[in-house]
Amino acid sequence: MVHSKREFLKAAAAAGTFAAVPAMPASARPANKALAEQIVSRFGDLPGDKGFKILAPSAKGKKTFVAQLDADRMLFAASAIKTYVLCEALRQADSRDVVELVEETRLALDSTVWSFGSPTFTPPDVAGIVSERTTMEAMITRSDNTATDMMFKVAGVDNVRSLIASAGLTNTLVPDSTRAFTGYLFGAPDYKNLTWEQLQKVVQGPVVHPFLNTVQTLASSADDFVSYYSRALQGEFFQYRETLNEFRRVLTPCDFIINWYAESSDDPETVSRFFSAINESLTRVKAALS
Repeated sequence: MVHSKREFLKAAAAAGTFAAVPAMPASARPANKALAEQIVSRFGDLPGDKGFKILAPSAKGKKTFVAQLDADRMLFAASAIKTYVLCEALRQADSRDVVELVEETRLALDSTVWSFGSPTFTPPDVAGIVSERTTMEAMITRSDNTATDMMFKVAGVDNVRSLIASAGLTNTLVPDSTRAFTGYLFGAPDYKNLTWEQLQKVVQGPVVHPFLNTVQTLASSADDFVSYYSRALQGEFFQYRETLNEFRRVLTPCDFIINWYAESSDDPETVSRFFSAINESLTRVKAALS
């Protein structure tokens, strides 16, 4: 086990949760090399470890456009992995009316699934029986970690991993649960099988929110790291063509991840610079491809 959490996250150890942006195909070449280089430079000025990729497939005789920086680098993707859990759970429910199924299915909410970083299912105050739909909504809309662990159990973590692999994301890893990941970060020997009581004893310092896309504060000792931050944004972009009454995929994939450390307990400046770089880059790509 890596004893330093700083070194663990920096090295992207296999037991953690990371997402690797798919690398650019060898045959793809930027249609606008200057713009691609400018975008790379824009992100290169940001602190910490970065990885991004913007790909616009060829259309109307135009060449494929690609801009990327360390696109094959493994980075901590925080709560972005929760979308995979949701997709696999919905895929399994697709054999019948999905809405009906997730509303009818009842899940236990108790100490067996409680996890830090749960703004909706706040342990130990919230317990009982909830619907699968409510659990999904808590996981996605509030990034609730207890809800995430409940959905990991519903979908099956190995099934989630199979879904990720089927998408070609061979370097994207997810943990057995957010509880297990927290235990791992804090050095618990049997981190995969921690009870709620054991987890509370293991965690020292501030309450840890290891999967929130907001600021993550981890503190296990004075000589370890204090403030570690992560932001991740992945997706595809579509353009509506009114004459054909259809949407055309214009950017795929479009992935941005940044991991960094800061002395303060909050770093809004870096967050603002990161999202400004994304907005500026996508705006310029859209204009160039129009």
